[in-house]
Amino acid sequence: MPSVLRSGPYRVYFYSHEPNEPAHVHVDRDDQSAKFWLKPVALAHNLGFSPVELRHIQRILKESESMLLEKWNARFGS
Repeated sequence: MPSVLRSGPYRVYFYSHEPNEPAHVHVDRDDQSAKFWLKPVALAHNLGFSPVELRHIQRILKESESMLLEKWNARFGS
């Protein structure tokens, strides 16, 4: 699970065995986890984050969307 971004307490990464899904990232902090689609940035699954924290994470991902998509495409193809 290569990390592609760290922002504050959040670790953003890809699972290497999900190349057939649309571009997305997983975000972890402590025992909380979420999955976000990247085109457009949108919540797919949430396990424990509050709505306020999810909005904060979504802002971080939107700010890094181009870089995250580039890394997705470099890893899995476009």
